[in-house]
Amino acid sequence: MTATDIEVQPKKKGLTRRQKRGLSRGIQYVVFVAAVIAFAFAADWDRLQNQFAQEDIARRMFPDVITLALKNTVLYTVSGFVFALVLGLVLALMRLSSVGPYRWLAGVYIEIFRGLPALLIFIFIGVAVPLAFPGTEIVGGTYGKAALALGLVGAAYLAETFRAGIQAVPKGQMEAARSLGFSPARAMISIIIPQAFRIILPPMTNEFIILFKDSSLVLLLGVTLEERELSKFGRDLASTTANSTPILVAGLCYLLVTIPLGFVVRRMEAKAQEAVK
Repeated sequence: MTATDIEVQPKKKGLTRRQKRGLSRGIQYVVFVAAVIAFAFAADWDRLQNQFAQEDIARRMFPDVITLALKNTVLYTVSGFVFALVLGLVLALMRLSSVGPYRWLAGVYIEIFRGLPALLIFIFIGVAVPLAFPGTEIVGGTYGKAALALGLVGAAYLAETFRAGIQAVPKGQMEAARSLGFSPARAMISIIIPQAFRIILPPMTNEFIILFKDSSLVLLLGVTLEERELSKFGRDLASTTANSTPILVAGLCYLLVTIPLGFVVRRMEAKAQEAVK
């Protein structure tokens, strides 16, 4: 048998890696579209509209949902975030301190307040503190209590964020500052911490978003009609009208703040990655 008698079988060509990725992506799109269509046909849109999208009820919520509920939500969040920033920075410096008791105290605080649900912290501030210290009033009333509760929760997370940011600053920055005659404290305040702030801006903004949503727990502190935040405002109107439209409107008001902030976070992260490259 000669070589000419042997039939040369053509090699079967399979899909390339790029074609496999394209096929996989196409299948995922088909599954997604099918799921959306199935949901659209299965849902009872008339009942959903009657329960969550009554235009006359939504219209009656304005302008109070903005001028009262959203304003109070922002005030609670900003005051709590400022307190969390200050306490978190102090805790981060204690965690990085060469003094053992400082590190131990900061570590215990961070582990406890990161492990406890925010709900329990609000209950503690609203119930346990008045029982433990009879006659003692927290400055600012409900706003002060909300700032304290949100700050205690946020500080535990921001402390670790600050610590990571400070440690991310090149050690040469501190050495250069010391060579110029800066004391360790002055170098930390003037050189290291400002650079750390720029590094941790995205996670700090994320923490603000988390506190903004946690502000819904302020209702546990006992609020007046003028102190209601978005969730309490929506729940009260939902009970009054026997309809869930106020809940939906309150949720949309949350998104008015969180979605733009999320976009800002993504832009800051993209700029930080470009700077690294």
